[in-house]
Amino acid sequence: MSSPALDATIGPGAPAVERADAGTATGRTRTAAGLRRWAVRLASLAAVVAVWQWLTTADARVGLRFDRLPSPAEVAAEFGRQIGTRIYYLDLAQSLIRIFTGFALAAVAGIALGVLVARSRWAGDVLLPPVEVVRPIPAIALVPIAILVFPTDEQGIVFITFAAAFFPIMVSTRHAVRALPTLWEDAVRTMGGGRAHVLWNVVLPGTMPGVFGGLSVGMGVAWICVISAEMISGEFGVGYRTWHAYTVVDYPAVLVGMASIGVLGWVASASIELLGRRLTRWLPRGDRGAGGNVR
Repeated sequence: MSSPALDATIGPGAPAVERADAGTATGRTRTAAGLRRWAVRLASLAAVVAVWQWLTTADARVGLRFDRLPSPAEVAAEFGRQIGTRIYYLDLAQSLIRIFTGFALAAVAGIALGVLVARSRWAGDVLLPPVEVVRPIPAIALVPIAILVFPTDEQGIVFITFAAAFFPIMVSTRHAVRALPTLWEDAVRTMGGGRAHVLWNVVLPGTMPGVFGGLSVGMGVAWICVISAEMISGEFGVGYRTWHAYTVVDYPAVLVGMASIGVLGWVASASIELLGRRLTRWLPRGDRGAGGNVR
């Protein structure tokens, strides 16, 4: 199937062979551009690691004391040791269970409440005041409350994760619903659509970009808070293990924990963004938007 851009370039009357060749060339160009971008990204990461290795090997003190920092080689050796142990995977699994349980609950509650308060003035007047009072409180500051209220530390950590992700999701959903053009709803209602039809066929599809933006932000904040909660009251998990390594002055293990947290958080956020792009394919996109990124 040809694209409008391709038709405009070679003309609608061009032979099929020429059109196929042009399409193949376009695909190859995009693939080459994608490979170049990944090469640049990997090169930048390798440059950071190389500078880190040089600073630690030279015991540099340039305002910061790199002579105390473990080198990448030491961290790699510690990582190789940890991946051969059962406890490393147990910690990963425990953190993932906590993060996805709390995040899933926050996604359901945040989207539902965001749509409700944006669509109903009465619900907004009743529910928004207490929500807005609690929203500025950092989720990690709720750890003492979680310890007092919940019977187990596990439930308290999931609650902290939920609280961290809930507010970005709810606020993004509310703003996305309010930003929808009223013309869309008026058109559907003119054709006989009811409230449920408008909700499922106008509101939810129209707010997806904003909702997924909130989900991505919520996932990042949730990772920060679940790791902090594990450090304070956890028994297993990446955060707990990282803090334990610090208390016994095992700095290579601390950096292994930090790197594991970073990779897990990046994969989780990237997965949400990928899902969002898949579910919003109907949106118009250009390869280069004004100030945007190349997809």
